[in-house]
Amino acid sequence: MELRSEAGTINASAPRKSKSLEMAANGEFMTNEDRPALIYTTFSRLDEAKQVGDALVASRLAACVNMFPGMISMFEWKGAREEADEVAMIVKTRRSLTEAVLKEIKRLHPYELPALLVLPTEGGSAEYCGWIASQTAGTGQS
Repeated sequence: MELRSEAGTINASAPRKSKSLEMAANGEFMTNEDRPALIYTTFSRLDEAKQVGDALVASRLAACVNMFPGMISMFEWKGAREEADEVAMIVKTRRSLTEAVLKEIKRLHPYELPALLVLPTEGGSAEYCGWIASQTAGTGQS
């Protein structure tokens, strides 16, 4: 069920397959494909994350990327327990661009098997959701 509060937030209890419309901050309608999605990934070094993040923003595949250096990851890789310093990244994009973003991250990522998780959003301010859509417009992917 989707609701819009008087404060201008967009809420969705579950992603829909239809092209239902929601009013964006600029008064235009936003399709489900234009709604924000977050993509989570990690890098071993901040300079690698910055390079990929810059490429995503420059190509308008992402409106914004957040990088969180200083994360410690513990995992098993090829039979050995590992601990590594990593940089977490959250990519803010549109749902319709997730496959293109994943493809570009894979192409640029130094890891053999990068962590790539798509996190659909449940809601947010209409103004911010509209900003993400406008920053990623014109990519030919919508």
